[in-house]
Amino acid sequence: MPGEEQNIFYYLVNILDILLVWYVIYRLIMVIKGTKAVQLLKGITVIIVVRIVSDLIGLDTLQWLMDQAITWGFLAIIIIFQPELRRALEQLGRGKLFQRSTSPEDENLTDVVDAISGAVEYMAKRRIGALITLERETGMGDYIETGIALHAKATKELLINIFIPNTPLHDGAVIVQKNTIAAAGCYLPLSESPFISKELGTRHRAALGISEQTDAITIVVSEETGAISLTKNGELLRDVDKKEFGGILLQELQLKSKTTSSTRWQWRGKNHG
Repeated sequence: MPGEEQNIFYYLVNILDILLVWYVIYRLIMVIKGTKAVQLLKGITVIIVVRIVSDLIGLDTLQWLMDQAITWGFLAIIIIFQPELRRALEQLGRGKLFQRSTSPEDENLTDVVDAISGAVEYMAKRRIGALITLERETGMGDYIETGIALHAKATKELLINIFIPNTPLHDGAVIVQKNTIAAAGCYLPLSESPFISKELGTRHRAALGISEQTDAITIVVSEETGAISLTKNGELLRDVDKKEFGGILLQELQLKSKTTSSTRWQWRGKNHG
């Protein structure tokens, strides 16, 4: 009997150990979800699969290359993803890493699109320059930190007020997360593509730059012409009709496939301008 009790206790401890390990892994996945580190995990998975296949088939050279990638990959991860690791450690220090995650809420895309469409139409008519980025799967925490945190509900009036000329926040980008304006006055990376038309200014280059590094959709209102443009996946859709803008934006935000480009998204004009 004492031996049986000891075996039961041993099994319970092992089950508890496994459950705790899985929970830690789950919480770590929640921390990196929506960040660039997700792409890293996909890359690691590919390397592991190739390593196993090369071992089974007997591809010695490929197997050696994969071994080197795995051996030096850990150091590369620390260097490349330092911001994500820092954020995870900060959450751990604040006791947030193991807090219960919030349940997903209805994003109510229609209300967000209506608010943005109303603001963009107003600003386009009056030639008020604007730069609005909508976060999707790839997290934009690094770019949000460059601006002024707002965490306010996205409304037409607030968006218009932010971009009114000569106000403190009008010169940067607004980043929208779900139905919330996360921050304003944010700095976005400029595209270095040589194919961008010379007539396009800094706002368009910033919109293309962020679309090359994330899957975000960015809206640009030209201060010179009042023209509306959209960027996604390194592509630029220029001179969007005001009446079609809301429908196009809603369609793109509802797309399940983030990698397939819509036929509406084409480079227009000479020199990809």
